[in-house]
Amino acid sequence: MTRLLIIGGLEGELGAAARIATARGAQLRHAEGVTGGMAIARGEGADLILCDLRHDVPWLVQALAAERIACPVVACGRDADGDAAVRAIQAGAKEFLPLPPDADLIAAMLAAAAGEPDAPIHADPVMVALLARAAMVARADASILIGGESGTGKEVLARYIHRHSRRARGPFVALNCAALPESLLESELFGHEKGAFSGAVAARRGKFEQADGGTLLLDEIGEMDPRLQAKLLRTIQEREVDRLGGQAPVKIDVRILCASHRNLAEEVAAGRFREDLFFRLNVIGLRLPPLRERLGDILPLAEHFSARYAAANGLPNRPFAPQVRAALLTHPWAGNVRELENAVHRAVLLAGEDEIGPEALELAAPRRREAPSPEAEPPAAAAAAPVTALVGRTVESVERDLILETLGHCLGNRTRAAEILGISIRTLRNKLHDYRAAGLTVPPVPGQGPFGAFPADALRGA
Repeated sequence: MTRLLIIGGLEGELGAAARIATARGAQLRHAEGVTGGMAIARGEGADLILCDLRHDVPWLVQALAAERIACPVVACGRDADGDAAVRAIQAGAKEFLPLPPDADLIAAMLAAAAGEPDAPIHADPVMVALLARAAMVARADASILIGGESGTGKEVLARYIHRHSRRARGPFVALNCAALPESLLESELFGHEKGAFSGAVAARRGKFEQADGGTLLLDEIGEMDPRLQAKLLRTIQEREVDRLGGQAPVKIDVRILCASHRNLAEEVAAGRFREDLFFRLNVIGLRLPPLRERLGDILPLAEHFSARYAAANGLPNRPFAPQVRAALLTHPWAGNVRELENAVHRAVLLAGEDEIGPEALELAAPRRREAPSPEAEPPAAAAAAPVTALVGRTVESVERDLILETLGHCLGNRTRAAEILGISIRTLRNKLHDYRAAGLTVPPVPGQGPFGAFPADALRGA
């Protein structure tokens, strides 16, 4: 169920929008002004905010970003309010909803805020069996651990489980444990009281409290610091949370779903993940296979993405040329469904009038090991050359350059860089903090500018 927050008076056309949304199944919250709206977003959370243009939409967007509340804001007003709508969009509002409201447009916004369609797009027998198993265990309240490579759709599967559970009318709340440093992650999970730390200007409910009566997805749980793992285990066992700076625990009723691209059993064996927490979370395990293991899903997914992005960009829904269909089926898809979606989106924009042809399909070249030519220098000599070039440098400087080069190669993606380097995300963040303190330039996180996160979009995906 989508949690909708409406800011503004409900006696006129905005009230009509509220009635349409409620009839479509949204869980409605209301505030007369942006200050009251911020209090609700901070305390109860929201999946979508509709804000009357007569209120300060730019201030609302900036306040949400400052408190790391990832929630899209839609500005609402009449067509005559064009200048105010432009300012709101420039400030980071997601969309503009003309009043009087259109029922189909509101339904589309609610569907987008809810995430994915009723069932993941699938045709391959492997996925048919997996979804049947997921639907079977969804009715229970047991914790589920979802494994799989990055980009396979772990959050999509988690939402599917939530929709088929007895908690479907409750909230679905997701948190990426790799996206925040330890100090902020603790506050996001468990909440805090006013004055609990510098910058805590008001009390805030954490994700556990926001998901009360529903489902909480902890994405990339394998990146969580061991100290927080211990606190998480206690929360799950006692079914209560201790807010930072709080005086008494708060009872909760939440189902836990977890996802990780790492093999947590191996992480336990290596001492990086608590064994007792692993067994508590892994009551039921589901593994999402990579796209190369479910070839029957490739074309249905590609056609789904093609139709979606054609509609979003006002383009005709064109078929794939036979050469393109063959290329899609033979590509290794190292980035899985996420890579396929990006490739199809790009192809839709570059295609001609009648069909999506080979000239519009740009695929990343698969990595191949090339056999050395007869003239190539022997392996020993080839290995010695770069090592010899490092003589005279300190280990610290070599490590620094390796980390920064790898991070640049990953376009600032901390999780992927840490995976390539073979270190934990926490170790990587500590190194980057030291480099910034030394005055070095560190590649920003994707979706962030030099002064922090752009406030426009909520962040998703598994």
